[in-house]
Amino acid sequence: MDDSDVHDALHDEAPVGEDSVLIPRGLEAFTRKVTTTASHLAGHVGDSHYHNAMGQMQKQLARPSMQRKMFSMARTSPTDLVRSKFSTSEIQSRALSYLSDDMLQNIPEDENAYSLFQGFQASFPELTDEGKRHRRRGSRGRRMIEDTPTAANTPQHLHKLKKGKSMLMHELEMLGIRKNMASSEIREIDIKIANLTGMRRIILDRLAGLEQEEVLLEHDLVDMEGRIEETQELVAEAESIAAASATPTRTDEDDLVTDQDVDEFMSKSIYEKIPSANSTPARQKRHKTSRRKAMPVLHEEFDPGFNIREIKAHADQITALDFDTPFGTMVSASLDDTVKVWDLNAGRCIGSLEGHTASVRALQVEENILVTGSADATVRLWDLSKAHYDPQGSRFGRDDEEDDGMAFENPDDQPVDPPEGSMADCPLFVLQSHVDEITALHLRGDTLVSGSSDKTLRQWDLTKGRCIQTLDVMWAAAQASASLGSGESTWRQTSRQAPGTADFVGALQVFESALACGTADGMVRLWDLRSGQVHRSLVGHTGPVTCLQFDDVHIVTGSLDRSIRIWDLRTGSIFDAYAYDNPITSMMFDSRRIVSAACEDVVKVYDKMESRQWDCGAGITETEDGRTPAIVDHVRIKDGYMVEGRRDGLIGVWAC
Repeated sequence: MDDSDVHDALHDEAPVGEDSVLIPRGLEAFTRKVTTTASHLAGHVGDSHYHNAMGQMQKQLARPSMQRKMFSMARTSPTDLVRSKFSTSEIQSRALSYLSDDMLQNIPEDENAYSLFQGFQASFPELTDEGKRHRRRGSRGRRMIEDTPTAANTPQHLHKLKKGKSMLMHELEMLGIRKNMASSEIREIDIKIANLTGMRRIILDRLAGLEQEEVLLEHDLVDMEGRIEETQELVAEAESIAAASATPTRTDEDDLVTDQDVDEFMSKSIYEKIPSANSTPARQKRHKTSRRKAMPVLHEEFDPGFNIREIKAHADQITALDFDTPFGTMVSASLDDTVKVWDLNAGRCIGSLEGHTASVRALQVEENILVTGSADATVRLWDLSKAHYDPQGSRFGRDDEEDDGMAFENPDDQPVDPPEGSMADCPLFVLQSHVDEITALHLRGDTLVSGSSDKTLRQWDLTKGRCIQTLDVMWAAAQASASLGSGESTWRQTSRQAPGTADFVGALQVFESALACGTADGMVRLWDLRSGQVHRSLVGHTGPVTCLQFDDVHIVTGSLDRSIRIWDLRTGSIFDAYAYDNPITSMMFDSRRIVSAACEDVVKVYDKMESRQWDCGAGITETEDGRTPAIVDHVRIKDGYMVEGRRDGLIGVWAC
C-alpha cells in the first residue's frame, strides 16, 4: 500500500468531527488502518510502507483526545457502550418493560394454543391493521365482490375469490381463538369456585365448632343454675330446721292434755290440722321453663335440601314428633309404645319417657316443658331439664370422677343407649278427664287444651293440674245450627270418605282466649274460651282436617281432601289454596315456608317469598342411589330447620 492510500485513509477520518472512533465512520477508518497494516506485514516484509503506516498510527494515537477516548473505552463495559447509544424514550420503554429474573422463574405452563397477541387480535379486531382494513371493506366489500360483473375465466375474478376466501378464513380463525379464550375463562372460573367452596367448607367447620362450644357452655350454665337452686333449697331447709330446734322444749306438765285442749282440738277443722308449707320442708315439683340464651345459625348456611342428619329412632311408625329449637331437643313417639328424647346437636338419645300405657298420638315441646297425649286417654307433662344424662359430655349431679365417654365414640359405631333412669325425675303430673284417646293438644304459656276421640275439647289449669272447662264439639255444632237457622255449622258427612284412621279432633291451636279446632267433618271452628262458644266456622274442606296453624292474620289448614287452604282470619274467607296428589297428614309453617307431609317419600315445601313449590327429603337423595325411602307422616319446621318422621321409624333432619 503506497503513501496515497495511507493518506486517503487518514483523510477519510479527518472530517469526522470531535475525533471520535465510536461513530460508524471512525470505526470504518480504524478498520482500514488495521487491514492495511496487516497486509503490509504479510506481503512486503521490510518495506517502507509498513514504517510509514505505523508512523501515521503513532501520530494518531499520540493525540490527547484519542488517548482519552481509548482509556475511557477500556474502563467502560460493553453494556454501557450499548446503553450510551439509546435515546431517552427507548430507555424509558425498556425500563417499563423490564422483568426481573425472579419474575421470569417458575412461569406457569399455559395450555392455550394461541399467543397473547393472537388473543388481542381476536378480542379487539378493530384495533389491528387487519381489522381496520376488514371493517372498511366488510359486508359492503363482499356485496361489491358479488355484485361486480366479472367474467368467470378472468384472473381478476379468481383474485377476488381468493381474497374473499382469505377473509373468511381469517374470521374463522379469530372465532376459534375467541372460543378458546372463553373456554379458558370458564376453566379459571371453575377453579376459583372450587377454591371458594373449599374456603366456605373450612369456615362452616369453624362455625360448627363455635356452636358446639356454645352448646357446651349453655349446658354448663344450666348445670350451674341447677346446683345453685339445690344449694338454696338446702340452705333454706337447714335454716328452717335450726329455727325449729331453737323453740323452747316442753315440760311434762305441758304434755298433759286438759279438757280445754280436747275441746279446742275437736272444734278445729281437719284442714287446720294439716301442716303448713312453712312447717314442712318437703320438696314439690315445679313447673319452670328455661330459654336458650343463644340460637344456632349453622343451618342457615346450608343449601336448601341439605341432609343434616338421619336418626334411626324407632322400630315402628312415627306417630308424633316435635323439637324446641334448631340443633336443640327433639321428642319422638312411635307405635312401638316408646317416647324418646333426642339431642339434635349430637344426634344422641337422651332417654325414654315411661308412664303412658299406650302409644302417644300427640305431643308438643315448649322450651323445656313437654306435653304428651296418649291413646290411654291421659295427658302428661314432663320437665326435660331434669334429665340426668347429657350427651354433650356432662351429667347433671354426677360425681366428678365418673366418665362414661359416651360423647366421644366413633360416629360409625352403633347408637349408644342412654343410662337407665336418666329421665326418672322428668315427670311433673298427669291430667285425667278424657274417656278416649288424645289426638291433638296445644300448650301456650299456662294454657293447655287437648282434643280427644270422645268428641270433647278440655282446657286445663296447669297450676292445679285439673280440667277447668269442657267443650263438646257436637253440642257446639248443634247450637250453631239452631242459632243460625241453617245447616252450615252442623255436623256433616264429608263428600270424601275418610279412612278409618281419621281422628275426630285432627288438630287445634290456642292463643290466649282464642282456640282453633279442625275436626273430621272438614270444619274449622274458632272458639272463644271465655264464653265456651264457637264464634266462626270455616267451611271449605271436603275431608277431615288433620293439621292447622295460625298467626296474626291467616290460618293454614291441611286435610285428607288433598288440599291446603289459607284463610283470612279477619273475614273468614279463603285467601289461597294448594292441591296435592295425596292426603295431607301434617303441616307447619314458619316466616318463609309452608311444609307438608302428603303421603309421599318427600316433604312438600312452598316458598312464600319466591311463590314456588319444591320437594325436600330422602325421596330425592336416596332414589338416586337406588333406594326407596318410607312415606313421611309428620313434619316440623322452625327457622328453616326441618325434621320429618317416616313410617319405618327413621327421622330426617334437613336444611330447608
